[in-house]
Order: sequence, then structure tokens, then C-alpha cells
Amino acid sequence: MSVWINVCVIQEENNMLINFTNHPSEKWTDDQKNSAIRLYGGVRDLPFPTVPTSAGTPEIISMANEIIEKILAIKEESPDTEAFAVMVQGEFTLTYAVVSRLLDRKIKAVSAVSERNVIEQVENGEVRKTIVFRFGGFREYA
Repeated sequence: MSVWINVCVIQEENNMLINFTNHPSEKWTDDQKNSAIRLYGGVRDLPFPTVPTSAGTPEIISMANEIIEKILAIKEESPDTEAFAVMVQGEFTLTYAVVSRLLDRKIKAVSAVSERNVIEQVENGEVRKTIVFRFGGFREYA
């Protein structure tokens, strides 16, 4: 499995938030980008991989271990552990495996939280539903 890393926001003082999701930080709202910069100094994208439906526990463990190795290599660049975190969101079993390994290593793992607003409109006998997400902050995994 190959995973690429794209630096999306200039880092300050080598602190950072690793964005390990399917949502590149270049597409985040200004609120989310500004919050990440304020809290963590910058963002580095580490795309969440596609997890095959046929993947069993051994494959998930292997993927999680490979990802943790990449995160640990990045972490070596960031001496301030208080301002270093990994935002993990994606397929649930791999998310659990990665978050568990991060917490075992005392690395902060977070998730973005948002308000979900649904707008329904009836047009020509059809109901159209628009969902708008509003960034509300970062929440630590416990």
C-alpha cells in the first residue's frame, strides 16, 4: 500500500495536525483551517486509504501498523507533543485500529465535529434534500 503526503498549510514551529481522512485540507472551510493553524500550527494531509470489503483483521492490522510508522516518522519532525495531533476519520475498523495505536503511544487523536443542517425543498413533486455541515471544532478520542 502506498500513501502520499501533501503539505497543505505552512507549519509554524514544527507543530502540526496530521489530517488522516478522505477530506483534503485544501477543501476545508476557513473556520476549520484557521482552528487547525491556531491549535496545531499547520496541517499535513495523509490520505485515508481505501479499505477493501474483503479485508480481514490481519489486513487491517497490517494497514494500521504501516500508517502508524508513517505518522511516527512525521512526528519526529514535531518536538512539541502538546501541539501535535492526528485527525482520524474514515472506515471504522481501520480508524479504530489507528486511534488505538496512537493512544497507546500517547499521541493525541482527534475528530472534527460539525453541526448537520438539513434543508428539504419540494419541487415538481420531488423532495430535494441539501445537507450543510458547519465546522464546530476538534474533539479528542477518549
